[in-house]
Amino acid sequence: MNGITPSNVKRRAKKANSRKHRSVFLPGEDQSDMGAMKRFSTLFSSFRGKVSKDRTDKEPDLPASTELSSVEEKAKEQRYASGQFFFEYLVVVRPKKTKDGIYEPQIIYQFPKKDGMVRFQKEEEEKTLKALTLFCFPEGVNWAPLTEYSSETFSFVLTDVDGMRKNGYCRRLLPDGKGARLPEAYCIISNLACFGLFSKIFDEVEQRRKFSMAMIYPFMQSLRESAFPAPGHTVNIKSFIPERGTEIISLTRPTDSWLEHVDFRTLFKCLSDEEVLQVFAAAVLERRIIFIADELGTLSQVIHAVTVLLYPFIWQHTLISIVPEILIDVVMAPTPYLLGVQKSLADQATDQTELLVVDLSEGRKETFIKSMGDEDTILPHKLKDEIKQALSTKNENSSLEELNRVVPEAFLPFFIKTVGHFAKYIVRGEFQRTNFCKTIESKNTRRFVKKFVQTQMFDLFVQEMEQRPASQDGTGFFDKKIAEYYKKMREKAKKH
Repeated sequence: MNGITPSNVKRRAKKANSRKHRSVFLPGEDQSDMGAMKRFSTLFSSFRGKVSKDRTDKEPDLPASTELSSVEEKAKEQRYASGQFFFEYLVVVRPKKTKDGIYEPQIIYQFPKKDGMVRFQKEEEEKTLKALTLFCFPEGVNWAPLTEYSSETFSFVLTDVDGMRKNGYCRRLLPDGKGARLPEAYCIISNLACFGLFSKIFDEVEQRRKFSMAMIYPFMQSLRESAFPAPGHTVNIKSFIPERGTEIISLTRPTDSWLEHVDFRTLFKCLSDEEVLQVFAAAVLERRIIFIADELGTLSQVIHAVTVLLYPFIWQHTLISIVPEILIDVVMAPTPYLLGVQKSLADQATDQTELLVVDLSEGRKETFIKSMGDEDTILPHKLKDEIKQALSTKNENSSLEELNRVVPEAFLPFFIKTVGHFAKYIVRGEFQRTNFCKTIESKNTRRFVKKFVQTQMFDLFVQEMEQRPASQDGTGFFDKKIAEYYKKMREKAKKH
C-alpha cells in the first residue's frame, strides 16, 4: 500500500498509461527494487496486522445508513465499479488514549458501511481502513489535547497488493469546543483524482461539523449518489444546514483532467524557479529525492506538483507523499523514490548518501540540505533558460488557473524539443534508440537525452507507444503538441 508493494513493472505501467487521470502516480519497481521493497511491504503488512487487533472501542452514536434493497445496492455497486461515484469511503480518525497512556489514532466513524462481504473481503477492508490511521496521523503516538490547531488538507496515494490505486484526501481540524481537545482527521478514499474538488468537499464537511457529526451524513449521502462530473462540468448537491436552510452546492471539475490533482502555488511559493528546475532535473533522471516540511499539505502538494512536471512521462518508482514515522526506514531504499518527510523526522531521513534533500520549511537556512552537486548542469543550458523565461510570466499573486496554464507551457516544450521525434524511430514496433540519439544536433541536448532514454519512465513510455494501434498514432495530447511545434517550425523556416 502507498507504493511499497512489489508487482510486475510492465503490467503496472500499462495500467498507469491507460488511465485517464495521469496526475495519479503509481510507483513501480524493477527486479533490483525487490529486496528493499519486500522489507517495506513486510513492515507495512505487520503494521496492518497490528492495527487490526484489539480495536473494540465503541463508536459514537451516529445516524445509521439508509437501507437499500438488494437490487438498488447492486445497481449502486455497479455504478461505483464504473468509476462514477465520488468516493468509496469517508472515515473519521481521532487519537485515543490507550491503556499504556499514549494517544493512538483510531477510526471512530465510517461511511458507508458495506454489508454482504465474504469473510476474507471484510477482514481485508478492516485492515485497510484501520491502516489509514497511519497516513491521517503520520506523526505516530506523539499527541496530546490542544486548544489551538490550524486545519490542514493533504493527500496521498494508496496502492493495493493487486496494483490498483486509490487516492486518499485528508482534512485535519480541531472540533469546535472549549478547553483542550483532540484533533480529528476526515479522510476520503476515492478512485478519482481531483484534489481541488475534494478540498471544497472538505470545506462543506467542516462547516457541518461545527453543528454536529450528524450533519455530515446527509451531505455525504447526497454526494455519493451523485455522478462524478466530466472535465469542465458541474454537479449540484442539495444540502441543508441550520441557520442557512436548504442550499445548492456546486462542484465544478477542471477542464484539464491531467492537472486536476495538482496545485502549483505551493511549489512555487516554497521554491524559486531555479530551485524548481534543479528538483525537476533530479526527478527526470529518476534520482532519490526527499522533501522536508512541517505541514502535511505542503509535502503532498509539492510532490504531486513535481510529478506533473514530468508529463507526459509517469514516475514509476516509489512515491510516498507523507512518510509515516513507522515507515521511515523506506529512506534506506537504494532505488529511486519521491518521499515527503515531516521536519520532526528529518534527522532520521537525511543520513543517506547520493540523494537530493529539499527543505521546504519557512525560515530555512538552505534549501538543498543534501545534493549530488550536478543538479544545475543536468538540463541543456539553452532549454533550461527557455523554461525560466516561460516561468517569468507568472508572479506571486498568480491564480491557480494562471499557473495551470503557464507551468505546462513552460515544461512540456522541453520534452517536445528533446524527445519529441520519438515516433519517427519506432520502426515495425521497435524503437531505434541509437539512431534516435544520433539525430540530435546539439551536443548538450544529446548528452542529456542519452541519460534520459535509460530511465524507466522513458522506457515504459516508448513501450506503450510501440504497442498502441496504428489508428491511435498522433491522437494523444503530447502527439498533438508535437505536431503543433513542428508546424510552427516549418512556417518559421519558410519565412526565412
